[in-house]
Amino acid sequence: MTVFNGFVLTRQWKDHYYNGKPTLELRFWIHTPSGPQLVIHHQQDAIFFIESRHDSRASQLCQNISYRRRALPLKTFDQQPVSAFYFPSLKNMRDAQKRLEKAGITALEADIKAPDRYLMERFITGPVTFEAEAGENLLNTKLKPCQFTPRFNVVSFDIETSFTGDHLYSIALYSATRKTVLMRGNGPTTDHCTYFATESDLIHGFLNWIEQYDPDILIGWNCINFDLRFLARKCEALGIPFSLGRNREPVEWRTSGNRDNENEEDKHYFVLVPGRAVLDGIDTLRSATYHFESFSLEYVGQHLLGRGKLIHDPDDRGEEIIRLFNEDKPALAAYNLEDCKLVWDIFAKTDLVNFAIERARLTGLALDRVGGSVAAFENLYLPRLHRQGYVAPNLPKNPQGVGSPGGYVMNSMPGLYENVIVLDFKSLYPSIIRSFKIDPYGLAEADALWRDDDEHTPEPLKDISRYSPGYRSAYFKKEQSILPTLIEKLWHARDNAKQHNNSALSQAIKIIMNSFYGVMGTPGCRFFDPRLPSSITLRGHAIMNQTRTLIENQGFHVIYGDTDSIFVWIEHPVSNAEADEIGHKLVKQVNQWWSNHLAQQYKLDSALELEYENHYSKFLMPTMRGSNQGTKKRYAGLIKTPPTQPGNTDEPPYKLVFKGLENVRTDWTPLAREFQRLLYERIFTGQPYKEFVLQTVKEIREGRHDQKLLFRKRLRRKLADYQKNIPPHVQAARKADDWLQQQGRRPRYQNRGWVEYAYTVRGPEPTECLVSPLDYDLYLERQIAPIVDGIVMFLGESFSELTSNQMNLL
Repeated sequence: MTVFNGFVLTRQWKDHYYNGKPTLELRFWIHTPSGPQLVIHHQQDAIFFIESRHDSRASQLCQNISYRRRALPLKTFDQQPVSAFYFPSLKNMRDAQKRLEKAGITALEADIKAPDRYLMERFITGPVTFEAEAGENLLNTKLKPCQFTPRFNVVSFDIETSFTGDHLYSIALYSATRKTVLMRGNGPTTDHCTYFATESDLIHGFLNWIEQYDPDILIGWNCINFDLRFLARKCEALGIPFSLGRNREPVEWRTSGNRDNENEEDKHYFVLVPGRAVLDGIDTLRSATYHFESFSLEYVGQHLLGRGKLIHDPDDRGEEIIRLFNEDKPALAAYNLEDCKLVWDIFAKTDLVNFAIERARLTGLALDRVGGSVAAFENLYLPRLHRQGYVAPNLPKNPQGVGSPGGYVMNSMPGLYENVIVLDFKSLYPSIIRSFKIDPYGLAEADALWRDDDEHTPEPLKDISRYSPGYRSAYFKKEQSILPTLIEKLWHARDNAKQHNNSALSQAIKIIMNSFYGVMGTPGCRFFDPRLPSSITLRGHAIMNQTRTLIENQGFHVIYGDTDSIFVWIEHPVSNAEADEIGHKLVKQVNQWWSNHLAQQYKLDSALELEYENHYSKFLMPTMRGSNQGTKKRYAGLIKTPPTQPGNTDEPPYKLVFKGLENVRTDWTPLAREFQRLLYERIFTGQPYKEFVLQTVKEIREGRHDQKLLFRKRLRRKLADYQKNIPPHVQAARKADDWLQQQGRRPRYQNRGWVEYAYTVRGPEPTECLVSPLDYDLYLERQIAPIVDGIVMFLGESFSELTSNQMNLL
C-alpha cells in the first residue's frame, strides 16, 4: 500500500446507481505530489435528524421510502432526544423531508451537503491522507486529515472578444513555465501565438491545452462571470461540451439566491470545474480584505504593480481590440497575454493562492469558495457540537430580536492636540469570546436550567465557577466550551504565523476570528441568537468604559474611543521615547487590572490584551460640520518615524494618518484629497500654510487644476431605474449616453458602471462631453472651504477670513 498526502480540490455529490441500486455518490478530486487522484465514495448515506417523539409518525410517513433509523445519544438545543434517519440517495432524503415537513415534523441538519458532512465529521479541511495500491481504483478509500502543504500548478487565462456581435477572438494562457495565445484566423508566425480557423477549433484547442497542461488552479479577472460564462454560452451555441474539468468532466453552474427572473447580465454565477479550482482575482482580493477605489484590472495593476493594460483608454479599448484583430493579430496577442501576466503578478504580489490555501486549511471551505463566513463557522463548529451531544438547529424562520448593539464609540473631544497615544485591544471581540466563554453550546446548556424557573435566575447559574454571565439574561457554561476553544487555537496559530512571517496565514486567521461575532448575529446562521452578539458588544462597551476610567485615574485625558481603541492625550511635552514609556506603562497596568478583575469577579482567565499602538506628535479630532460637537471615526495625525535607510535625507521623518476624512474618501475630488494632505502636513509640521491656501484658490480659478476636479462614482442600479431624486452622477451618465448615441456609438452606462464627471455652470457633465466652464465657486465652497475650516478653526481662523483679501482683489 502507498500512502498519499494531498489537498482537496473539488467536491461533488449526486445520486447514482451502483450494482443496480440507487446510491449517493461523493466525488473528491485531490491534488497529490504524484498527480491528481479521484476518490469516489458509494457507502455514505444522506442524513437528517428528527426529535425522537416523532419516530412513530415519521416511520408511517416514510413507509415506501428506503431508509434506516437509529436512536442516537444526541439532543436538540431544547433538550429533546433525536433519532437519525439515513437514506441511500438524496432523492429518498428529499422525499422524506418534504413529507415530514408537511406533517409539521422538522428535519434537522438536512441542508448540510453530503460531501461537506463527510469531511467535517472527520475534521478534514483541505489536507488529506489515504492509502491505496498504485494504479488502484480509489473506490470508498478512507480519507483522513493530515498536515500537508500543496504546490499547485496554476494557470492564468483571459479571453478577448468583440464588444458587439459576441465573437471570440483569442484565449491567452500564462503559467510559470508556459505562455501562449490561441488566436482565431490567420496571421504571422510568432513565438507564442497559435492560429485556429474557426471559433469551434479555437475552443477545442483551448480545452486540449488545459487537458495537456492539467492545471490545479485557474486564475483570472472577472473570469467566472465573464470569461467562463462567455465560453459556456459559445460552447452551447456550437454544440461543444464545455468539458473543462479533469477526465473531461463538464462544468457545473449555479447562481446566488433565486435569480430565475433576472436578466442574464444581472446574474452572479458560481462555477465548479471538477478537479480544478477557479480563483477570480476580484473576489479573492475582496475575501482577503483588500480595498480599491476600483477593482478594474487597470486600476489594481497600476496600484499594486505600477503598470496596467497595454490599451489604457477604456473609451477606445473595444474599437482598438477589433482593429487589432483585423489588422495586427500579434499586437492583440501581446495585449491578451499581458492581461494574463498582470493577473499572475497581482496574485504573486498579494500571495492570494497561499491565502486561499490557508483559508481552506483553516475552515474546510473549498479553495475557490467566495465569502462563506457562516459555512466556515459551521464546518468548524458542528462536528464538535455533535461530540458534545447536540444536533444543530435549523435556520430561524422568523427570527426575533434581529441585530445587536454596535461597537463602542465614545463621544470625542475635538481639538488640535500634541502628543496623543493610541492603545488598542488586540482582537477585542475574539478575546471577549475567549474570556467570558461565549458559546452557542454553553448558552444551550445554561438555558436548560432556565426552563424550570422562568422568573428567577436558577441557583446553579449563579455559581460563577461553572457559569459566566452575559447580557440579555444570557449565561454560558464554562466547561467544555467549543467556540472559546476554537478561538484560542486560532489565536495561538496566528501568533505563530506572525513569528514565522506567514502573512497569508495570519491574514486568513484574522478574518476568520473576526467573522465569528458577525456570524452569530445574522439570521443566516443556524446558531443565530441576539443574546450571543449582545454579550460580546455590550461587554465590549463595559470594557472600554472601564478602561477609560482606569486611564483617567492615572491623570490622563481620554479624548476618544472607538470599538477597541483608546486615544489618550498627554498634556505635557514628551519625546517619542517618553510617550512610548507612558504607553507601555498604561498597557501593563490596564492588563493587570483586567486579569485580577476577571479572576476575582468571575473566576475567569482574562484573554484581554491591551497593546500600545502609536504616538501621534500632532493629532486632529475635528468637529461635525456646522457644529461644535466632535465627530466619530474621523481624525488625522502625524507620527514621527525613523528613516528606513539610515542617512536617507530624502525620506520625511514622519508619516501622516487619515481616518474617515476627505483624503481617504472617493466621493471627493483628487484635488481636494491632495490639498488636504498638503495643508495638514504644513500645519502639523509648523510650516506656513496661508499662502498655500491662497495660491491653491488662485490656481483653481485660473483653471490650472481642472483635471483634478473630476468626480468618479459608481452607478449601482441600471440607469433606467433612477426615477426620483436623480443624483449628479446619474445626470452625467444620461448626458454621456445621449451624446454617445448621437455620435453613432454604443451607450456605456445603461447597465451600471463608473461615471466620471465635473460640476459646471450648467450642472454635472460627463468627461465624454465636458464642454461647459467649471463652476469654480461651487468647488471652492464644497471641496476646499470645508477642508480648510476643519483644521484652521482650532487656530482661530477660517477659510473666508484667509481668502477675504484675495476675493476683494479679484
